[in-house]
Amino acid sequence: MTSRLQTQSSGPSPVDYAADMNRYMDEGLRRGEEIGNRGPVEFDDQGYLSPSILEAFGEHGFYIFENLVEEQEIMALRRDVQALLERAPTGNDTEIDAQGRPAFGVGFRRSPFTFVKPLSDPWGGTDLLGGRHQTKMAEPRPDSDAPSEVVYLINGMCHYVPSGLLLYGHPHLLAIAASINGDDFVPFNDAIFVKQAGLGGSVSWHQDGVTHWDSPNWDPGIHGFNFQVQLYASTPANCLWVMPGTHKLGRIDIREQVRQHKSERLPGAVPLTCKSGDVTIVNRQMLHCSFANVSSDPRISMTFGFHRRNSVLGQRGALSQNSGVVYDEDRIRRRSGVIAMAVDARRQARPDETPFRYQPFDGLDHEFHYDPATFDDRIREYFFDDLSI
Repeated sequence: MTSRLQTQSSGPSPVDYAADMNRYMDEGLRRGEEIGNRGPVEFDDQGYLSPSILEAFGEHGFYIFENLVEEQEIMALRRDVQALLERAPTGNDTEIDAQGRPAFGVGFRRSPFTFVKPLSDPWGGTDLLGGRHQTKMAEPRPDSDAPSEVVYLINGMCHYVPSGLLLYGHPHLLAIAASINGDDFVPFNDAIFVKQAGLGGSVSWHQDGVTHWDSPNWDPGIHGFNFQVQLYASTPANCLWVMPGTHKLGRIDIREQVRQHKSERLPGAVPLTCKSGDVTIVNRQMLHCSFANVSSDPRISMTFGFHRRNSVLGQRGALSQNSGVVYDEDRIRRRSGVIAMAVDARRQARPDETPFRYQPFDGLDHEFHYDPATFDDRIREYFFDDLSI
């Protein structure tokens, strides 16, 4: 593999690429309808996710919670993310935004923004992210007037997106995390995926987990899960695609799968189509991808994950610039404190809503009180303490 990005000069046109995908998308939609695995969130009398949903998630490795985040909150998230995008640099090596103003993030230890070439696959077939993206997706040729780079990811959702911190403290989302990973669950990381209409890059087929594949205690849930909160309706052309049940198969030889089927359009996949406000949950061991977005519909997904505490404690870092760092109790507490602060921020913003009680910090509200005056100092660069496994 190589970390050098390949060119798109020989890729298909967006029109040809879309035409080639039509049948595959129709088949995926039919398969998704047969499986189902979507509906409103439901909890039992103890406040945990209903057994039927837990069973469905355990069987297929994904679930779609419909209308989980209310419209008012989605609109606030849209406004905040759009404001951040408008302040983004025009490219990876520039210091001004599209209006010629000093761009947000210039001079930061790490810019919040990750850029890619339009319709490209930046990770596929490289040694990036532990080499888990084993094969490269087709890269359609962007239109001649397309920008040279587009925003692909935004980091720091809890710091740079005010409504993002409130979302992180959403009681239903945190109750789902506790139901799956235990009351002492810990965070993974967060990122905002941006797939701009006609420009958004792809994410090649991969499984997220890295550290536990050969563990004697391996099981289908050992690498945790990710939420994606959809700010806009997602379609087969721009959404996340999953291979149901693959979270139970162990590490998969993706190169062999693509070679065998002579295409990145692997059979058996399902597109996780959503309306705005829907939330997907996907097991991190699931084989999944997203294709280049040649459609006229954007997708913006607030993405954040959670782990079991015993999957993280004592592990060495993976998938990040801090690989090799041991995740001890101090680091876990430091990173998990963002959950406690988000819960308190949401409690202040929504006094009529019953807040989530995060077991590791229960009774320590005074230590993680959200104070706008000191928030920036307390949470600055929290994402450098991410717990990647």
